[in-house]
Amino acid sequence: MKFFDDDRMAELDESAFQNAHPYPWVNPAGVLRQEAYETLRAELPPVEIFETSFGKPRRHGQAPHDRYKLPYSPDLPISQAWHDFVAEVHGPEYRTFLARMIGNDNFEISCQWHYTPQGCSVSPHCDAAWKLGSHLLYFNTADDWDPSWGGETVILDDNGRFSHKSAPAFADFDRAYGAESLGNRSLLFIRNQNSWHGVREIACPEGYLRKVFLIVIKRQGMIERFKRLIAA
Repeated sequence: MKFFDDDRMAELDESAFQNAHPYPWVNPAGVLRQEAYETLRAELPPVEIFETSFGKPRRHGQAPHDRYKLPYSPDLPISQAWHDFVAEVHGPEYRTFLARMIGNDNFEISCQWHYTPQGCSVSPHCDAAWKLGSHLLYFNTADDWDPSWGGETVILDDNGRFSHKSAPAFADFDRAYGAESLGNRSLLFIRNQNSWHGVREIACPEGYLRKVFLIVIKRQGMIERFKRLIAA
């Protein structure tokens, strides 16, 4: 099965992305083929195999990012469709897409799932400096999620006022842009010193989960860059 919709990704304008306000971000629909999206959604990993990540302190006084977390590894007991999808994420077509959007090819990729229950949030933050960016794929639909429960990733604009080593609240920002997160939607953004984002406290009923697959785009170290050059 082919997962990414190459034609849809080709339509995304790298210049518009790189010049977006307040930092590079885009929230497109349909980067996955709809059949592939439905298959992946139907075969999402069960929460029972996830790690718990609750109450862990963060630097700079920021509130914990509470959630269930599952880093990808080839030996996970998940469907073959998900293993095949992660292989495509690491393949040349998707990497070429990221390189075009970001503007360079010096990165590595890792993947993980995040499931978030009632009462949890992601406090405003700028991500660690080792991250070049992230691509979030959302796996809730109107069948299992009410928009009034929240769950949007919020792009936050501070007009450059806050140090990334601080802990502002959502209300402290000048503007907020909610990324649509129901259905076959995704959010791609580049990390910088003021790439503030977060998720407000989720108000879903008990037993429901916000479900996201996260592609982490990591800055490539010198050793990895050398290995890539040797292998080319």
